[in-house]
Amino acid sequence: MPFPDNIPTPDDLPDINLHDIAQMPVELLAILDHEIDARLKRDKAAKTRLDGALSVRYAERAAEERQARGKDTGTVRFDDCDFTIVADLPKRVDWDQAKLATVVERIRATGDDPAQYVDIAIKVPERKYTAWPDTIRAEFEPARTVKTGTLKVTLEPNEAAQ
Repeated sequence: MPFPDNIPTPDDLPDINLHDIAQMPVELLAILDHEIDARLKRDKAAKTRLDGALSVRYAERAAEERQARGKDTGTVRFDDCDFTIVADLPKRVDWDQAKLATVVERIRATGDDPAQYVDIAIKVPERKYTAWPDTIRAEFEPARTVKTGTLKVTLEPNEAAQ
């Protein structure tokens, strides 16, 4: 089949060897990238809309089921026709870090070990680290490990190509 009749679509990509995809013309890669991004955006919007409709349909019933079981959060199951509806309302807990630090210091002041009650983590924001003087940075350097994330490549047409 002559090019462009054999142009792959996003649906074809799972069946094509990764190295073969990498050898495709950059213009085709840009088109595929754009099409997939548009699909993802559309599919995400559809999923958000469907999830909203399911909430409208089942939120009240799920709240009643949770209340009947004496639960504020968590998973409840109930039937709707031939389907079991699983409604999960996760618990999200946030802790005031300043207040926790005060409690930790009180525990430590009594001679108790706060690690028995809380997990203690020390974090150094990278922007603060890079702003430190070299002498301070040198003290922390042995405790620092740098890892990389996943490479993200974006294909943008040049101004002249538009």
